[in-house]
Order: sequence, then structure tokens, then C-alpha cells
Amino acid sequence: MLTVDFDKLDLQPGHLVLDMGAGAGRHAFEVFRRGAHIVALDYSLADLKDVSGLFAAMRDAGEAPAGTVATTVNGDGTRLPFPDDTFDRIICSEVMEHIPDDAAAAAELARVLKPGGTIAVTVPTWLPEQVCWALSSEYHAPFVEGGHVRIFTEASLRTRFRNAGLKPGAVHHAHALHSPYWWLKCAVGPTNDDNPLVQAYLKLLVWDITKAPKLTRWTEKVLNPVLGKSLVLYSKKPEA
Repeated sequence: MLTVDFDKLDLQPGHLVLDMGAGAGRHAFEVFRRGAHIVALDYSLADLKDVSGLFAAMRDAGEAPAGTVATTVNGDGTRLPFPDDTFDRIICSEVMEHIPDDAAAAAELARVLKPGGTIAVTVPTWLPEQVCWALSSEYHAPFVEGGHVRIFTEASLRTRFRNAGLKPGAVHHAHALHSPYWWLKCAVGPTNDDNPLVQAYLKLLVWDITKAPKLTRWTEKVLNPVLGKSLVLYSKKPEA
């Protein structure tokens, strides 16, 4: 399940890409599959171990072009261990809402992006996120360690990266069908995965992801501008 639109990111084979806060690696795997070199950075060593294993499996299965490099790095998003102007493209998906010093993270992302490069940043959309926070205190910080610490508006996200020296551009929303799932989870308790309604809705989402039927794809496309769970912003770094 991808949140970033790779056409809007303008990803090309041979690009060097950073996936900051890669998590389970969903975007990193797609970058690798498309023939770009990928560095998956995360704070979690357990997640990086799994991502590294799947990179190796993809190589063995021939799912990535020969010569394409994929690696993992353990690091902190507010102190990135890379030189200035390193990456052609950067993906930062569902990370900024977790970082207390988001200004430092934005500045670091801008620093390591090459002039003329593009970054795609995704965060939870304001309205669906407001509903989640209202339904359950267990969904966000300080009640949950590592939980969400803020709710972005489109304007505040644009301002954050504009202040870091980038030029915010196109924006879109994604995953409208996921918003009711998270509202339901918050209503019954975010950790209550055994709830029958939660299990039933999860089965629906898995079916939708694996089968991608035209009805749900069309429905989500119509609902995304209002109910999309994720807001995606694309920004460029000015040429030197």
C-alpha cells in the first residue's frame, strides 16, 4: 500500500533516494523495484532487520534491476548521518507527526536533499486525525509513547518546509477507506484488535489492497479530498 505517488515524485532509475522513517519498508521496496538506489533509515533496529532481509530476498528473486543498491541505516531524523546535498529524492511518510522537534527534522531533510531534488512528505490529514484524537486519548502522545504529538494542517505543513528552505508544490490525499477503520479502532480502544467490527473492517481493507476492485478504487478516489487519511505534500529544493 503506497501513499506517495511515484509519478509526482518523478522517481527515475539510478536516483539515490532516502526513505526517512522507513518503518516496515513499503515505500523503500517500491523504490528498489523501480531501479533507484535506496537508503532506508529508521530508529527501530527490529524494523531495519526485517527490511534488510526483504531487500536480500528481492535481490535473490530478481525483483530489482541488477546493480541497484539497497541498504538500511539506523539513525535519528533530527540528526541525519549524511553529507549535505546527498539525495536526489526523499520520502518521509507518516513520520513528522511523531517528532517533537519537527523543525529540526525538516531542516535536516532539506539539508541532505540535492538542489533541484524533490521530497514527498505524508502526514495524517487534519479532519480524520481530529476525530481520532477526540475518540481516544490512547491514540496519541503523551498517553502513548512514540505516538502522534501534533496534528498538521496543509498550511502548517507547507510552512514547516518553506521555512526549511524548500518550495512546497503539489498536494493530494490518500486512503479515505482507512479513516473509518481508525475511527472504529479509537472508539473501541486502539489496542483492541480482537473486536469483531475491527476484524471485519480489516478484512475489507486487506481485500481491497490485494484485489483493488474498480468499485472501491473509484469510491476512495471520490472520498479522498475530504476523508483521505493521509495528506501528501511534494516540495523541491531550489537549484543552487
